[in-house]
Amino acid sequence: MNELPVSGDIYTHGHHESVLRSHASRTAGNSAAYLIPHLTHGRSVLDVGSGPGTITADFARLVAPGAVVGLDRSPEVVAAATALAREQHLSNLNFDTGDVYALEFSDDSFDVVHAHQVLQHLTDPVAALVEMRRVAKPGGIVAVRDADFHGMSWYPELPELDEWMELYQQVARHNQAEPDAGRRLLSWALAAGLSDVAPSSANWLYATVEQRAWLAGVWADRTVGSAFAEQAVAYGLANTETLERIAAGWRAWGASEDGWFLMPNGEIIARA
Repeated sequence: MNELPVSGDIYTHGHHESVLRSHASRTAGNSAAYLIPHLTHGRSVLDVGSGPGTITADFARLVAPGAVVGLDRSPEVVAAATALAREQHLSNLNFDTGDVYALEFSDDSFDVVHAHQVLQHLTDPVAALVEMRRVAKPGGIVAVRDADFHGMSWYPELPELDEWMELYQQVARHNQAEPDAGRRLLSWALAAGLSDVAPSSANWLYATVEQRAWLAGVWADRTVGSAFAEQAVAYGLANTETLERIAAGWRAWGASEDGWFLMPNGEIIARA
C-alpha cells in the first residue's frame, strides 16, 4: 500500500486517521486485481509501501505458504500492520520499516515485488523501480499501480472540487512528486530497464449513496486535518478558510443523489 514516502521525500498525505481509514479500505481485490493471477501458492512477495497492511494480508493468503514482507516508512503504521497479521493468524507475513531506494535485501530475493500508490510520492520513481528490480528474481515480477489525479472526473462539477484538484497538484509538485503518475508508469518502467512490460488500467468508482458518503467524508477530513492540509498552509498555497470551503464542497458532493467520482489508475506488470 500504500503510499510509502522514502528517504528525504515528503509524503503529501501523511498518516492522519482519515488517511489510514482510506488505505485500510483497500484489498487485493479492489486495488491489485491485475496482479492476483500471478500470486500462486509458494511465491515470495515484497510489498513496498504496505501501509496498514490490508492488501499485503490478502497477498499472504494467496501465496501461502510463500513468505510475504511488507515495508513502510512509519514505525507506527508497521506496528498496526503487524497487529493485523497477528489477528488474522498469517504466519507467513511480516512487516518492517524500509526505504525503497535502499532495500535491505539481497539481489534476486523475491518472486514478486509490488508497490501500490507509491511512485506518485517519490522524487525519483525510476530509481525506486531500479531498486525493486534488483531484489526481484530473474524473470520475476515487478508490479506497480498508481492513480492519475488529472484523469479524475466527477459530477456535479462543483468549483470547490476544481479548487481541491488545483491545490492538491500544487502541494504534490511542491514536494517534487508526480500526482499524475498513472500515465507515466510505462515510461518509468522502460527507463528503469524493465522488460516485457504489460500496461493496464482500472478505476475506482464512487457513485452509490454509501460510496459517496465514504469518499466525501474521507476527503473532507483530509482537506482540513491531514499532512496535505498542513503542507498547503505551510507552503502559502491555502489558508484555513480555503480548506474549510473545499471540505464543505466535498460534503456537498457527497450529499448529491447523482454524485459520481471516477479515479483512474495506471498499472504495469514487468519482468526483472
